[in-house]
Amino acid sequence: MHAVRRHQPEVRGRRRHPHRRPVRHLSRQAQRDARRPAGALERERALSRLEITTPAALPDEGGAEAALRPSRLDEFVGQAKLKASLQIAIDAAKGRGDALDHILFFGPPGLGKTTLAALLAKEMGVQLRTSSGPVLEKPGDLVGLLTGLGAGDILFIDEIHRLRPQLEEFLYPAMEDFRVDVRIADGPNAQTIPMTVERFTLVGATTRFGQLTPPMRARFGIVERLSFYPPEELTQIVNRSAGILKVPIAPEGAIELARRSRGTPRIANRLLRRVRDYAQVRADGRITKEVAAEALERLNVDEFGLDDMDARILTTIIEKFGGGPVGLGTIAAAVGEDPGTLEEVYEPYLLQQGFLERTQRGRVATANAYKRYGITPPPATGGQAVLFDG
Repeated sequence: MHAVRRHQPEVRGRRRHPHRRPVRHLSRQAQRDARRPAGALERERALSRLEITTPAALPDEGGAEAALRPSRLDEFVGQAKLKASLQIAIDAAKGRGDALDHILFFGPPGLGKTTLAALLAKEMGVQLRTSSGPVLEKPGDLVGLLTGLGAGDILFIDEIHRLRPQLEEFLYPAMEDFRVDVRIADGPNAQTIPMTVERFTLVGATTRFGQLTPPMRARFGIVERLSFYPPEELTQIVNRSAGILKVPIAPEGAIELARRSRGTPRIANRLLRRVRDYAQVRADGRITKEVAAEALERLNVDEFGLDDMDARILTTIIEKFGGGPVGLGTIAAAVGEDPGTLEEVYEPYLLQQGFLERTQRGRVATANAYKRYGITPPPATGGQAVLFDG
């Protein structure tokens, strides 16, 4: 036992320094940012600026896109011939009381392939099940999807060109005979049981039509290509989306946004949301031509819809490789981008606008590209330079 001290020292409070400021607690986001390596935030912000004109869907904009999608086929702007063809197929299938034929959409990303699949389901009054080629790994994944379909339902597979060969072969009898062969055991005692599925419609979407195998292409009764949108149709899309978002926009402002949207509705809607934010903070909330031009200038989107990556691709071909021809892999290594991304995302628009030419020997910068960046074409470009003389 220890003796208890009768006279304990008084507990003294902490003395505050007269010039010391109170401690400020950082938010969780600020703490996470502080733990990142140096330069990470700058790289993230630069990436977000580069992604502003990518036609691919970004992870955080699914809800925003869904709110702007049309609810009926007649609300879908553009692709007039494709819509007319689909409307005939829908009316005929309804008249027969049958399911739609299998449909394949192909074309650059962001043009409305997923939207059209959803509209087909609404017009037919059936359910829509969605998946994508990279997600499906084994036949069991397809069995679960196919057996869950009702009569006339639509199964939408995005990026169908990335299906494994084993899954393609598994789909063939399902598309033709509406049955699947399910294996219930492995080894020498393996057994396969045929299982009937309801008559369904497979809607495939791909950005690389040439990578689909001929047997897969042959099983689609309707094959439709989606093309880039002209500025007039993109202006209608911008005005419609602005009405849904309740954003006041001048006719000239809508035209300015449409002009710089790379012929892609997804990019037009994305730019509209970004310019809306700018108008709300730096202007009176109304998108005019001047406000749109200032906001897009801050986002590094020029009057042709070209962004930083487009400029890097074209200037790299011109300055480092004498205008071409140069191989796709060499360009990808020079700009630090994946070759597939360059071919699928950036090249189609540059080719359509006449800034790039694809030859058997490689990619070549055209006279339009030289003129865009104020560079004199070398004599090797031939007569192309004469187009801009005088």
